Parts: sequence; structure tokens; C-alpha cells
Amino acid sequence: MVDEEARDEADRRAVERVPAALRRAAVFVVRAAAVVAPVPLRAVVLAVVAVAFAADAGFVAPDLLVLAIVDLTPLLVALEMVARSLAIIEHMFVNRGRRSVTFPSTRVSAPPVVPIQYTHSGDASIAYQVVDDAGFAADGGCDVVVINGPASHLELMWEEPRTAHTFRQMARYGRLIMHDRRGTGLSDPTSEPPTLEQQVDDLRAVLAAVHSERVAIIGCSDLGLSALFAATYPEQVTGLVLSGVAADGEHTLTGRSGEQMRAAIDGDWGNGTLVSVFAPSQLDNREFVQWWGRMQRSAVSPGMARKLMEMTARTNLRAVLPTIRVPTLVLHVRGDRVVPVECGREVAELIPGARFIEYEGDDAYSWHDPQGLSDIEEFLTGRRTVAPPDRVLATVMFTDIVGSTEQLSQLGDRRWRTRLEDHDRIVRARLARWRGREIKAIGDGFLATFDGPARAVSCGAEIVEEMAGLGLSIRVGLHTGECELRSDDVSGIAVHIASRVMHEAEPREVLASSTVKDLVVGSGLRFADRGPHSLRGVDGEWRLYALDA
Repeated sequence: MVDEEARDEADRRAVERVPAALRRAAVFVVRAAAVVAPVPLRAVVLAVVAVAFAADAGFVAPDLLVLAIVDLTPLLVALEMVARSLAIIEHMFVNRGRRSVTFPSTRVSAPPVVPIQYTHSGDASIAYQVVDDAGFAADGGCDVVVINGPASHLELMWEEPRTAHTFRQMARYGRLIMHDRRGTGLSDPTSEPPTLEQQVDDLRAVLAAVHSERVAIIGCSDLGLSALFAATYPEQVTGLVLSGVAADGEHTLTGRSGEQMRAAIDGDWGNGTLVSVFAPSQLDNREFVQWWGRMQRSAVSPGMARKLMEMTARTNLRAVLPTIRVPTLVLHVRGDRVVPVECGREVAELIPGARFIEYEGDDAYSWHDPQGLSDIEEFLTGRRTVAPPDRVLATVMFTDIVGSTEQLSQLGDRRWRTRLEDHDRIVRARLARWRGREIKAIGDGFLATFDGPARAVSCGAEIVEEMAGLGLSIRVGLHTGECELRSDDVSGIAVHIASRVMHEAEPREVLASSTVKDLVVGSGLRFADRGPHSLRGVDGEWRLYALDA
């Protein structure tokens, strides 16, 4: 009892020792902190002042500590909420079965470039889009309907930059109209694939919703809906463009491509494996492969994909094609792995007056780099507004990292990303030194052009050598030929050949066509003959030469 009274007396004396000026200063600091400081900082200021009292006066000012605790409360509550959220996430994804969850490294889908609208067709809601940048609706001009294969997704299609660019190009011909068929994409799900009659009704519902009376139809990898609509309503169709189609579905399900599609449906749906069938030129383009996988997962389920495949196999339109009485253009790439080019020729032969154009290439999905846009525009509008590209002689270089998938699995995402950044930095430095023009990064490599073949060979050799120091095996393919140079891209058969040469190269090898080898005579560069090769999609045999280090 005596000890307690002694302590109380000591506290009272300590209070008396605190000067009034110091008290007023403390009050001023507290008020200033309350006005200008955020809550956490304000709480800290209050606590510091309270402790200062303790140091100077020998006791802790309780009123100041209370204010500090009050200001800290919201912060503590927020921290508690975060902790609870983390605990819930751990319970949901980690502790359940003690399995860790790895989320795919894909970017969040951007909002749709073009608004999604809906209309009713029978008991189904059909999603559609209209692109009218040029104001064709006000002019009452012809509309353009693009039908994107058996399944599509109106939002995700715009995420692939070159596909989006193609759609914008088509929107120059007229008001662009696209829709997702019922059972796919953003339209109502169904337990069974829609019949051709239902598909025609759904398209008519969309056209009625946008008050479209005259349309040109562009069908990519689709014959059924495009052909049946044109044959049934010829008065409404001004022109029909068919790309990569067959008169019956049986031809699309045979051979290796059919086996790959079945395997993808059964176990690999949505991981991008079908790029090797529909767009083999993009196999080394990681962003495209990831986008393709998202499209597969979002456009149609594996079960519906199987049913669509089975329905396609039973479809035969040979009796319908001769009844089409509208101007028709049939396009096909020579190396199409889904629909053989002979099928496209047959379709053109069966449609009265149809015109057939065959292009180089292997990609059944061609919207990422359509070769026939100018032909489509001229066919539908009677004009070619695309300025002719500059054609120049250039040496084309493709580079590629050998075994990148295995290295990614060994190093992990973070270390592999750092390795890729070093790779890109070195390649760009070598291109700058040897006057190379970077066209684009493709997957784990680069596409570049040079104004001299010797510079291209020397650049490739340095890239291979420097990458070896990073533990990377690089292969380089070179070919010299006439190219079409655009503002940010390059095209032409020379680009195609250079890509094929690169795929024939061994790890840490610079492989060149005979054209390159013949043009560098006198440069001191030496080559070893690798013999004749058949390059996929290119006629004849090509003798290739490896740079002799």
C-alpha cells in the first residue's frame, strides 16, 4: 500500500515537471498530424509523442497512447482482413488434397473491341457484333458477313492483333457482321450442335436485328452455313467467298490431321496443340499458341467439339453446290493440313462460274496473315485500294532457340524469363551491328532482313557463338530473294523459304540456301554442303549449305 502511494506521488511530481510549453507543442503536433498525415503515419506520430513524454517526464501520456491506438485500429482491421483472405485461399487451393495450383501465365482478357449484342432465334440467344467504322449503314451499302469456322468467340478473336487487323481491313468493304453460332462462344449453350437449318435461321435473325438486306458472305473453314444460305437466299447475297473448304466432311477427318484433332478433343483440348494443324507457321509464336488455346477453351467444350466433328463427317454438300447462283470466289492454301487443296478445287468446279485461287502456305487458319485480302476486296467491291507493297531483294533471317521447352522446365519461369531477356538483348545488338532490320520476335526467335547476304551470315554466326556462352543452342536459317516490305512486316516466298531453311538447321548451325552461298563468293565465308532438301510447301529440291566455322 505504501509503495503504491509512493508511485502515485512520483507520477504527480513528474507531471508538474513537464513545462506547459512542451504540452502545448505536443497538442500542436497531434493536431497537425490529424490534419495532414495518413492514418498509419498519424498513429506513429502519436505514439512517438507519447514515448517522448515518457522519456522527458518519466511517464507515458495515456491520452496520447489512446489516440494512437484509435488511429491504428483501421490499419489493424485491414491487416486482419488480408490475413483471413489468405487463409481462405490457402484452404481452397493448397490444403485441399495438399495439391498446389499453378495458374496459366496468360494475360487477362481485354474488354471487347467491338460491343457484343444479342438477338433471339427461336429459343436461343445469339451473340453478334457489328463493325461500321466507315458509316456504311448510313449509305445503305452492302454488308459483309464473316463466318469464322464451326466455332468462334467474338471477344477473344480480337485479342490476336493480326486477326483483329484482318477484320478491320474487311470492314472497309462494308458494314462487318459476325456472330457466334448457338452452342459456341458467347451464344446460348446447347446439348447438341445446331443443324444447318438452325444455323441459317440464326444468321437470318442476326441480319434482321441489324436491318441488313444485302450481304456478301466470307466463310473461313466453313461451307455448310455459307453455301446453304447463298443457295437458299440468292436475292440477298451479292457475293460468296469460301476459304479452305471441302464439299464433304470426310476429307477433313482422315490422315494425321484427323488423328491430331481426335487426340486434342480426348485429352489435350485447349492447350494449343492444334496450332500444328491449323496454323503450323505459328508454332514458334508463344503468344499465338497461348491465344489459340484460350480460343479453344472458350469457343467450345471438348464434348461439343466432338459432336461438331462427328456432324461434319456426316455432311455432304455436293448436291447443294451446283444450285448456288451468286458470284463465288474459292481460296485455298497449297499446304493446308486440314482440308487438302484438291477439295477446294472440287468446290470451285461444282459451283457454276466460281473462280479458284491457290496460294502458297500451310495455314488453314489464315486470318493472322491472309494472302487473299486484295483478291477478296477486288471480288466484292471491284477495286483494290491496298497500295502495292515495295518489292526489294533482301536476305531473310530466322533464328530459333533449340529445346526451349526443356530448358523452361529445368530453369523455371523466372530464370527462363531472364535468359530470354538476355537472348533478346544480344540478338538486337548483333542486328544493329550488321545493319539488320528486326521485323518481329516470333516465339523463341527473330525474323529479320538484311541488305547484304554476307552481313546476314556474319550476324547469324555471332548470334550462335554468343548464345552458346549463355548455354543456349541457336539455329539460323537464311535465304535471299525478292520480298514485299511493308511498314512493319515482310512477306513473300523468300520469307517462307528462309523459315523452312531454319527448320532444317542443326543446333548451333547457320544454314543457308544456295542463293546466299553463291552471293557471298569472295567474302571469305566458307560453307559445307548439306545436300538437297525438300522444303515443305516449296516446289523442287533445295541444296542447303552450313556455315563452316
